Amino acid sequence: MPGYGVPQHRRGLLDWGDAVKRLEAAKNYWLATASAAGEPHSVPVWGIWLDGRLYVSGGESTRWVRNLSENPRLAVHLESGDQVVAVEGEARFHEDLEAELQVRLADASEAKYGLRPPMPYSPVWVLHPRKAFAWTNLLSDATRWRFEPD
Repeated sequence: MPGYGVPQHRRGLLDWGDAVKRLEAAKNYWLATASAAGEPHSVPVWGIWLDGRLYVSGGESTRWVRNLSENPRLAVHLESGDQVVAVEGEARFHEDLEAELQVRLADASEAKYGLRPPMPYSPVWVLHPRKAFAWTNLLSDATRWRFEPD
């Protein structure tokens, strides 16, 4: 990240497993979307990080769902500006998730939020990550990960 004073070496970089733990534990996820015309929108939502993906659900009339329907690029950020985890990628709409995955998502939702969603647990938007960033101290441990598209 030119101009930020971030070291160019790999010493002290964060472990992806630690970022995953924070993604799994997070209660709120800030979604950043843009319409087809490029109008930005951000909103906090509940979600489930499971098996390397973020699962979120919302009504068809919400702005973020309308935006993803037009432009599937999605950025997600956890609430902290000090313990940063941000993930960018493509959101895909799924109407019919496998039954086992639906149960796992419902179990995770109940454990995290104290609410068990009605079954079937769908439709949902699923973030397929392309890259992620995290840091606890921008100048010493800012870390970026890249993921292969699937």
